[in-house]
Amino acid sequence: MAAVSEELSNFIREALQQGLGRPEIEKVLLEAGWMKEEVAHGLGKFADVDFPIPVPKPKPYLSAMEAFLYLLLFAALYMSAYNLGSLLFNIIALVLPDPALTGRGDMEAWIERGIRWDISMLLIAFPLYLYMSYLISRSYRRDPLGRASKIRKWLTYVTLFIVSGFIVGDLAVLIFNLLGGEMTLRFFLKFLVVGIIAGTIFGYYLWDLRKEEKEQ
Repeated sequence: MAAVSEELSNFIREALQQGLGRPEIEKVLLEAGWMKEEVAHGLGKFADVDFPIPVPKPKPYLSAMEAFLYLLLFAALYMSAYNLGSLLFNIIALVLPDPALTGRGDMEAWIERGIRWDISMLLIAFPLYLYMSYLISRSYRRDPLGRASKIRKWLTYVTLFIVSGFIVGDLAVLIFNLLGGEMTLRFFLKFLVVGIIAGTIFGYYLWDLRKEEKEQ
């Protein structure tokens, strides 16, 4: 979301105080070169109520409990995504073993141990993610202002940055192997695992951010 400068905020406050309508204010600001997101955010700082002077909307604040909930939510998300990917990688390695590693008697046991660990972590991390999502959604219903949480926005954008890095890296590795003629079914399945997990997370949180911006 675009930041609102003090100059823009002061102009909107004075324009509203003069009795100008929001469409008129938006039109003149866009003609002056301000970005649509900046204007929308600036107007959104003031409540659309019938009152002689502009009424500012309450600003979100950060509490220790809020920080704890969001940090735990995203930590559970990262653990779930990592262990799901690891589980699928281990299953692929078990079903389609690497010829370079065949003959090692401990390899299959090591893979099976990894599968047990990944399942154990998923049985803890994913239900925790769902439960934290439920708690936060319930808090939104009680206090819709919570969606404007700064820590939520920061962690969401950090998550988008991380998963976009995985997506770019995954595509780069795919192209590298294609150019080298080293495409195998085992590699392609691993490529799909990374792409689907990272793409799902990226798509969901990007959709969530856009939905929030439309509601403001």
